[in-house]
Amino acid sequence: MDYFQKIEEKPKDELTWNIPEKKQGIINIVGGNSQSFKTEIKIAEYLNVKYPIDVLNVVLPDTLKNQLPSFPNFKFLKSTDSGSFKDGTEIAKVFNSGDFNLVLGDLSKNAITGKAFFSACKETERPTLLTRDAVDLFIENLDEAGLMNENLIFFASMAQLQKLLRAVYYPKMLLLSQSLVQVVDILHKFTLSYPISIITLHNEQILIVKNGNVKGVPIIKSGYSPFMLFQGELAAEIVALNLYNPNSFLNATISAIFNE
Repeated sequence: MDYFQKIEEKPKDELTWNIPEKKQGIINIVGGNSQSFKTEIKIAEYLNVKYPIDVLNVVLPDTLKNQLPSFPNFKFLKSTDSGSFKDGTEIAKVFNSGDFNLVLGDLSKNAITGKAFFSACKETERPTLLTRDAVDLFIENLDEAGLMNENLIFFASMAQLQKLLRAVYYPKMLLLSQSLVQVVDILHKFTLSYPISIITLHNEQILIVKNGNVKGVPIIKSGYSPFMLFQGELAAEIVALNLYNPNSFLNATISAIFNE
């Protein structure tokens, strides 16, 4: 399996040294609804403290406009009557206004929101990482063309990836009971068919997959627990290091995992 490499320790050529001294780049953190938006603000604060980012926007539905202070980096988009995002054209415009997008979820299960987000993700011209329930909403609206956008990164659980493969009638099934070798082989072939990038967890290994290449990092080496893995901080680390190291997805993501 020349396409699979296990990374047992922090690489000597890891990219945390490449964090700039001066602020640079624009990151959009997108998510939230009228009932839940704390994760988006928490992760924005985390990134703002840890990394020199020039512009860090928190993009929320406008139903929250009167609940939050009037800071310039809060951006509010049209919302549905139930308080979640409404307009795919608006979301797409935000996606294409920055250098990197982090969609943290809390999007609700609203059908209008799902269609709006899927249309924006399908067309985005900027690297866009989806995690938590943003992945579920994407899958619920998926057509096969939606996986042909090379700018999409899925930080997803194995259960979510199972649904993703089923949604496009992929001929191989992902099962939690499969060995690491079997899962790696399926993800290798899947990302040769579809140019998306994938980060997931299986058999205590964090798997990073792009263009058929798979890297595995033991979760015990990362400083994260399986519960913490999908809480947003690691996704933010991955976005930041990929922002500073474009076109180095595998190495930048590995560096982010070791950069607790």
